[in-house]
Amino acid sequence: MADHWTLRDEARRLNTPPLQGRGRGWGLSASRLDELARYAREMRRNPTEPEKRLWRKLSNAQLGGFKFRRQSRIGPFIADFLCAQRALIVEVDGETHDVDGDRGRDAALRRMGYGVLHVTNADVMRNMEGVLTAILVACDQASERWARPHPNPTPEGEGLETCRGLNPPC
Repeated sequence: MADHWTLRDEARRLNTPPLQGRGRGWGLSASRLDELARYAREMRRNPTEPEKRLWRKLSNAQLGGFKFRRQSRIGPFIADFLCAQRALIVEVDGETHDVDGDRGRDAALRRMGYGVLHVTNADVMRNMEGVLTAILVACDQASERWARPHPNPTPEGEGLETCRGLNPPC
């Protein structure tokens, strides 16, 4: 039966990093990646009230045309909200949040090329406009992550349209 296994199945069996997935494994074992995916899915199903309210404002590229995803896995972490285009993570922090733990996590995310913006539950609940303004400013200040086309565009050619008009040409 082993001849019917995929590379991911084999990685799960050996508990080693998978050899596929567009480099998204970050050196984590297949079982750890599955665990993080399950946890992120659960967090999407049961968001906190502040996360629900903020998602209503960020979904469908409503804020300045920036597309956000919620509860996205980035390496060994799960980001509350991610604007992949700008490599910006927005974290909604509650009253019992571990500030010291965040420092190390934020430093690791910055080394991976992400910016991190923390907002509090109270700010989301009482000052949504201020939170949205802060997120929009952070998005505007972050550099375009994909200023040049992806080195491996999809067969449909997605990503190539950004190449036009660049100097020097791609």
